[in-house]
Amino acid sequence: MALPALKPARLPELLAQQLQQLIREGAFRPGERLPSERELAQRFAVSRPSVREAIQKLEQQGLLLRRQGGGSFVGDPVADALAAPLTALLSGDHEVQFDLLEFRLGLEQIAAYYAALRGTDADFARLRDSVEQLTADGRSTDVATEAAAVMVFIERMVEASHNLVLLQVVLGLRGLLVTSIEHNLQTLYQKPEVVEQVRAHRRLVLEAIVMRQAERAREAVLRHLSFIEETMLVLDREQSRQDRALRRLGQEPR
Repeated sequence: MALPALKPARLPELLAQQLQQLIREGAFRPGERLPSERELAQRFAVSRPSVREAIQKLEQQGLLLRRQGGGSFVGDPVADALAAPLTALLSGDHEVQFDLLEFRLGLEQIAAYYAALRGTDADFARLRDSVEQLTADGRSTDVATEAAAVMVFIERMVEASHNLVLLQVVLGLRGLLVTSIEHNLQTLYQKPEVVEQVRAHRRLVLEAIVMRQAERAREAVLRHLSFIEETMLVLDREQSRQDRALRRLGQEPR
Protein backbone atom coordinates (compact mmCIF):
# COMPACT_ATOMS: atom_id res chain seq x y z
CA MET A 1 0.00 0.00 0.00
CA ALA A 2 1.53 3.36 -1.04
CA LEU A 3 1.18 5.88 1.77
CA PRO A 4 1.79 9.65 1.46
CA ALA A 5 4.91 11.29 2.89
CA LEU A 6 4.32 13.73 5.76
CA LYS A 7 5.64 17.25 6.39
CA PRO A 8 8.26 17.57 9.15
CA ALA A 9 6.16 19.70 11.53
CA ARG A 10 3.95 17.88 14.03
CA LEU A 11 4.91 14.55 12.52
CA PRO A 12 3.69 12.25 15.32
CA GLU A 13 0.29 13.95 15.46
CA LEU A 14 -0.11 13.96 11.68
CA LEU A 15 1.02 10.35 11.45
CA ALA A 16 -1.47 9.36 14.17
CA GLN A 17 -4.24 11.06 12.17
CA GLN A 18 -3.21 9.21 8.99
CA LEU A 19 -3.17 5.84 10.77
CA GLN A 20 -6.50 6.60 12.44
CA GLN A 21 -8.03 7.38 9.04
CA LEU A 22 -6.69 4.13 7.56
CA ILE A 23 -8.16 2.18 10.48
CA ARG A 24 -11.54 3.88 10.09
CA GLU A 25 -11.55 3.17 6.35
CA GLY A 26 -10.84 -0.51 6.98
CA ALA A 27 -7.31 -0.58 5.54
CA PHE A 28 -6.25 -2.09 8.87
CA ARG A 29 -8.97 -4.34 10.34
CA PRO A 30 -9.78 -5.03 14.01
CA GLY A 31 -7.39 -7.64 15.36
CA GLU A 32 -4.90 -7.13 12.53
CA ARG A 33 -1.23 -6.59 13.37
CA LEU A 34 0.06 -3.16 12.43
CA PRO A 35 3.21 -3.09 10.24
CA SER A 36 6.45 -2.77 12.17
CA GLU A 37 7.80 0.63 13.20
CA ARG A 38 10.55 0.29 10.59
CA GLU A 39 8.07 -0.49 7.82
CA LEU A 40 5.76 2.39 8.78
CA ALA A 41 8.72 4.76 8.96
CA GLN A 42 9.73 3.76 5.45
CA ARG A 43 6.20 4.02 4.06
CA PHE A 44 5.60 7.48 5.53
CA ALA A 45 9.21 8.68 5.11
CA VAL A 46 9.50 9.65 8.79
CA SER A 47 11.71 8.62 11.70
CA ARG A 48 11.00 5.60 13.89
CA PRO A 49 10.67 7.80 17.02
CA SER A 50 7.86 9.70 15.26
CA VAL A 51 6.16 6.41 14.43
CA ARG A 52 6.55 5.22 18.01
CA GLU A 53 5.00 8.41 19.39
CA ALA A 54 2.08 8.21 16.94
CA ILE A 55 1.41 4.60 17.93
CA GLN A 56 1.45 5.56 21.60
CA LYS A 57 -1.18 8.24 20.91
CA LEU A 58 -3.47 5.69 19.25
CA GLU A 59 -2.89 3.20 22.07
CA GLN A 60 -4.07 5.85 24.53
CA GLN A 61 -7.24 6.26 22.44
CA GLY A 62 -7.84 2.50 22.42
CA LEU A 63 -7.47 2.23 18.65
CA LEU A 64 -4.27 0.18 18.98
CA LEU A 65 -3.37 -2.50 21.50
CA ARG A 66 0.19 -3.41 22.48
CA ARG A 67 0.94 -7.10 22.92
CA GLN A 68 4.08 -8.14 24.72
CA GLY A 69 6.64 -9.22 22.15
CA GLY A 70 4.04 -9.16 19.37
CA GLY A 71 3.80 -5.56 18.22
CA SER A 72 0.72 -3.36 17.96
CA PHE A 73 -2.70 -4.63 16.92
CA VAL A 74 -5.79 -2.76 15.78
CA GLY A 75 -8.31 -2.54 18.60
CA ASP A 76 -12.05 -2.63 18.23
CA PRO A 77 -13.69 0.02 20.44
CA VAL A 78 -16.99 -0.28 18.55
CA ALA A 79 -17.16 -4.00 19.24
CA ASP A 80 -16.29 -3.41 22.88
CA ALA A 81 -19.05 -0.83 23.19
CA LEU A 82 -21.74 -2.64 21.18
CA ALA A 83 -21.10 -6.28 20.49
CA ALA A 84 -20.15 -7.50 23.97
CA PRO A 85 -23.28 -6.29 25.79
CA LEU A 86 -25.47 -7.26 22.82
CA THR A 87 -24.03 -10.75 22.72
CA ALA A 88 -24.74 -11.20 26.43
CA LEU A 89 -28.24 -9.80 26.02
CA LEU A 90 -29.16 -11.86 22.97
CA SER A 91 -27.52 -15.19 23.77
CA GLY A 92 -29.99 -18.04 24.00
CA ASP A 93 -32.91 -16.00 22.67
CA HIS A 94 -34.08 -17.66 19.47
CA GLU A 95 -36.51 -14.87 18.56
CA VAL A 96 -33.65 -12.38 18.49
CA GLN A 97 -32.41 -14.00 15.27
CA PHE A 98 -35.36 -12.35 13.54
CA ASP A 99 -34.47 -9.01 15.13
CA LEU A 100 -30.98 -9.37 13.70
CA LEU A 101 -32.43 -10.14 10.27
CA GLU A 102 -34.47 -6.93 10.48
CA PHE A 103 -31.33 -5.04 11.46
CA ARG A 104 -29.46 -6.53 8.49
CA LEU A 105 -32.38 -5.63 6.23
CA GLY A 106 -32.00 -1.94 7.01
CA LEU A 107 -28.22 -1.92 6.98
CA GLU A 108 -27.71 -3.94 3.80
CA GLN A 109 -30.35 -2.01 1.83
CA ILE A 110 -28.50 1.22 2.60
CA ALA A 111 -25.15 -0.38 1.80
CA ALA A 112 -26.32 -1.83 -1.53
CA TYR A 113 -27.99 1.43 -2.57
CA TYR A 114 -24.89 3.55 -1.96
CA ALA A 115 -22.51 0.88 -3.25
CA ALA A 116 -24.32 1.10 -6.59
CA LEU A 117 -23.98 4.89 -6.56
CA ARG A 118 -20.43 5.26 -5.22
CA GLY A 119 -18.61 1.98 -5.78
CA THR A 120 -15.43 1.97 -7.87
CA ASP A 121 -14.36 -0.64 -10.39
CA ALA A 122 -11.93 -1.97 -7.75
CA ASP A 123 -14.80 -2.23 -5.23
CA PHE A 124 -16.90 -4.15 -7.73
CA ALA A 125 -14.04 -6.53 -8.54
CA ARG A 126 -13.65 -7.36 -4.84
CA LEU A 127 -17.41 -7.80 -4.51
CA ARG A 128 -17.51 -10.18 -7.48
CA ASP A 129 -14.62 -12.15 -6.02
CA SER A 130 -16.48 -12.54 -2.71
CA VAL A 131 -19.54 -13.94 -4.51
CA GLU A 132 -17.41 -16.37 -6.54
CA GLN A 133 -15.70 -17.52 -3.34
CA LEU A 134 -19.05 -17.89 -1.63
CA THR A 135 -20.38 -20.02 -4.47
CA ALA A 136 -17.34 -22.28 -4.31
CA ASP A 137 -17.47 -22.63 -0.53
CA GLY A 138 -21.23 -23.12 -0.55
CA ARG A 139 -21.00 -26.42 -2.40
CA SER A 140 -20.21 -28.11 0.90
CA THR A 141 -22.30 -28.22 4.03
CA ASP A 142 -19.63 -26.41 6.05
CA VAL A 143 -21.83 -23.83 7.76
CA ALA A 144 -18.94 -21.97 9.40
CA THR A 145 -17.09 -21.56 6.09
CA GLU A 146 -20.16 -20.33 4.27
CA ALA A 147 -21.09 -17.94 7.08
CA ALA A 148 -17.60 -16.41 6.96
CA ALA A 149 -17.91 -16.02 3.18
CA VAL A 150 -21.33 -14.34 3.52
CA MET A 151 -19.79 -11.92 6.00
CA VAL A 152 -17.00 -11.06 3.55
CA PHE A 153 -19.66 -10.28 0.93
CA ILE A 154 -21.48 -7.97 3.38
CA GLU A 155 -18.26 -6.23 4.39
CA ARG A 156 -17.22 -5.60 0.79
CA MET A 157 -20.66 -4.28 -0.07
CA VAL A 158 -20.42 -1.88 2.87
CA GLU A 159 -16.90 -0.87 1.83
CA ALA A 160 -18.22 -0.09 -1.65
CA SER A 161 -20.83 2.23 -0.11
CA HIS A 162 -17.97 4.44 1.15
CA ASN A 163 -19.89 5.20 4.33
CA LEU A 164 -17.46 5.04 7.25
CA VAL A 165 -20.21 4.88 9.88
CA LEU A 166 -21.75 1.80 8.25
CA LEU A 167 -18.32 0.22 7.94
CA GLN A 168 -17.44 0.72 11.60
CA VAL A 169 -20.81 -0.63 12.75
CA VAL A 170 -20.42 -3.75 10.60
CA LEU A 171 -16.82 -4.35 11.69
CA GLY A 172 -17.78 -3.78 15.32
CA LEU A 173 -20.67 -6.25 15.16
CA ARG A 174 -18.86 -8.75 12.95
CA GLY A 175 -18.75 -11.57 15.49
CA LEU A 176 -22.42 -11.22 16.36
CA LEU A 177 -23.43 -11.12 12.69
CA VAL A 178 -21.37 -14.18 11.76
CA THR A 179 -22.96 -16.14 14.62
CA SER A 180 -26.41 -15.08 13.42
CA ILE A 181 -25.61 -16.03 9.82
CA GLU A 182 -24.40 -19.46 10.97
CA HIS A 183 -27.67 -19.99 12.85
CA ASN A 184 -29.68 -19.01 9.77
CA LEU A 185 -27.71 -21.33 7.51
CA GLN A 186 -28.13 -24.27 9.87
CA THR A 187 -31.88 -23.78 9.56
CA LEU A 188 -31.85 -23.21 5.79
CA TYR A 189 -29.68 -26.27 5.13
CA GLN A 190 -32.75 -28.35 5.96
CA LYS A 191 -33.95 -27.41 2.45
CA PRO A 192 -31.09 -27.53 -0.12
CA GLU A 193 -33.29 -25.93 -2.78
CA VAL A 194 -33.80 -22.96 -0.46
CA VAL A 195 -30.04 -22.51 -0.05
CA GLU A 196 -29.64 -22.37 -3.84
CA GLN A 197 -32.38 -19.75 -4.04
CA VAL A 198 -30.64 -17.65 -1.41
CA ARG A 199 -27.40 -17.78 -3.39
CA ALA A 200 -29.28 -16.79 -6.55
CA HIS A 201 -30.74 -13.78 -4.71
CA ARG A 202 -27.26 -12.73 -3.64
CA ARG A 203 -26.04 -12.82 -7.23
CA LEU A 204 -28.94 -10.53 -8.18
CA VAL A 205 -27.81 -8.07 -5.51
CA LEU A 206 -24.31 -8.13 -6.99
CA GLU A 207 -25.60 -7.67 -10.53
CA ALA A 208 -27.68 -4.62 -9.59
CA ILE A 209 -24.76 -3.02 -7.73
CA VAL A 210 -22.19 -3.43 -10.50
CA MET A 211 -24.74 -2.13 -13.05
CA ARG A 212 -25.07 0.95 -10.78
CA GLN A 213 -28.82 0.49 -10.41
CA ALA A 214 -29.20 1.74 -6.85
CA GLU A 215 -32.94 1.25 -6.37
CA ARG A 216 -32.84 -2.19 -7.96
CA ALA A 217 -29.97 -3.13 -5.63
CA ARG A 218 -31.96 -2.00 -2.60
CA GLU A 219 -35.00 -4.00 -3.73
CA ALA A 220 -32.83 -7.08 -4.39
CA VAL A 221 -31.59 -6.97 -0.78
CA LEU A 222 -35.17 -6.60 0.44
CA ARG A 223 -36.28 -9.69 -1.51
CA HIS A 224 -33.19 -11.62 -0.43
CA LEU A 225 -33.49 -11.09 3.32
CA SER A 226 -37.31 -11.20 3.35
CA PHE A 227 -37.13 -14.61 1.67
CA ILE A 228 -34.70 -15.84 4.35
CA GLU A 229 -36.96 -14.56 7.14
CA GLU A 230 -40.12 -16.09 5.68
CA THR A 231 -38.40 -19.43 5.03
CA MET A 232 -37.02 -19.59 8.55
CA LEU A 233 -40.46 -18.89 10.00
CA VAL A 234 -41.94 -21.76 7.97
CA LEU A 235 -39.13 -24.15 8.95
CA ASP A 236 -39.44 -23.14 12.60
CA ARG A 237 -43.16 -23.94 12.55
CA GLU A 238 -42.47 -27.32 10.95
CA GLN A 239 -39.85 -28.10 13.60
CA SER A 240 -42.25 -27.10 16.40
CA ARG A 241 -44.90 -29.46 15.04
CA GLN A 242 -42.39 -32.31 14.85
CA ASP A 243 -41.24 -31.62 18.41
CA ARG A 244 -44.81 -31.69 19.70
CA ALA A 245 -45.44 -34.99 17.91
CA LEU A 246 -42.33 -36.54 19.46
CA ARG A 247 -43.36 -35.38 22.93
CA ARG A 248 -46.79 -36.98 22.48
CA LEU A 249 -45.00 -40.23 21.69
CA GLY A 250 -42.90 -39.86 24.83
CA GLN A 251 -39.73 -39.12 22.90
CA GLU A 252 -37.29 -36.25 23.32
CA PRO A 253 -37.26 -33.63 20.52
CA ARG A 254 -34.03 -33.30 18.59
